Amino acid sequence: MTIRDVAAAAGVATSTVSRALSHPDRVSPSTRARVLQAASELRYSPSGQARALSSGKTGNVALLVPDIGNPFFTGIIRATQRQLSASQYTLVLVDTEESPEVELAAVERLRTSVDGMVLTASRLSDEQLIDLSSRVKLVTINREVPGIPTTQIDTPSGMVQAMEHLASLGHRHIVYVAGPESSSSNRLRWAAIRAAGERLGVRTTTTQPISPTLLSGAAAADTVLNGDATACIAFNDLVAIGMLGRFAERGIRVPADFSVVGCDDIFGADFCHPPLTTITAPVEQAGRSAIAMLISRMGDETSRRESTTLATHLTIRRSSGPAPRGDSA
Repeated sequence: MTIRDVAAAAGVATSTVSRALSHPDRVSPSTRARVLQAASELRYSPSGQARALSSGKTGNVALLVPDIGNPFFTGIIRATQRQLSASQYTLVLVDTEESPEVELAAVERLRTSVDGMVLTASRLSDEQLIDLSSRVKLVTINREVPGIPTTQIDTPSGMVQAMEHLASLGHRHIVYVAGPESSSSNRLRWAAIRAAGERLGVRTTTTQPISPTLLSGAAAADTVLNGDATACIAFNDLVAIGMLGRFAERGIRVPADFSVVGCDDIFGADFCHPPLTTITAPVEQAGRSAIAMLISRMGDETSRRESTTLATHLTIRRSSGPAPRGDSA
């Protein structure tokens, strides 16, 4: 039996049933008596949904991530889960499969079932996010849209550090292995690399956008070898690790023949062969920051905490080295 059945039997609205069960002082004694009698006859037990109708709160918060299999998001999931649990909220986790369509469908489906949402590396357009923020409390991670609180991991500055590192090793043509076309982080990273290349006198090129996975990285390795670049910076560590595997299959020595830099410093980046030079990000801190913003936003209609930017740094391991002899300036 549902709350609607009780409402029909008692001859009242579902909201009246919810008030009678959760806040009896808000209904007349006769109405409450009818509701209780109907509930007893139907053997109805008030659920969390019924209690939510009276309070306007569900106790749920949605976290949407593009790829639950990517270790980068593990830290965000762990941090948000802990932060929400401490504040008596339940986490609703959604894998959007790197798809704007899947993400939008999930958002619309969940919008009335949660008190707020955190969208991580959202693939939705600015217009879609602005529209959504008018209908649900919303915070983003790694997606900056005017008027929406966000926690930004400053990977573009990390890309500049990677460019300076490779340039200091004599590399004069560096290729950026691009991520998804719908990723705003991808665009920002390429812009930072291109600007750094102009400043450093280093030629920069980019591949076509690819899915940020190990398999895509393997295919990208073949692509970059068709040119004269001596180093690459990958959109993320999964792509970079996929490239390392393919290079090994083809007999390309890293870093003697080609240097590889990743981004995110995921679990396993220091275990691959060779250990990966990469941009280290404060992932769990990003999750905690986003949830703190969202809880503040959910608790106060007028709360508008400023966005937060978290610094990154380059962690140098053995996948980057001097440009092959004859290729340095």
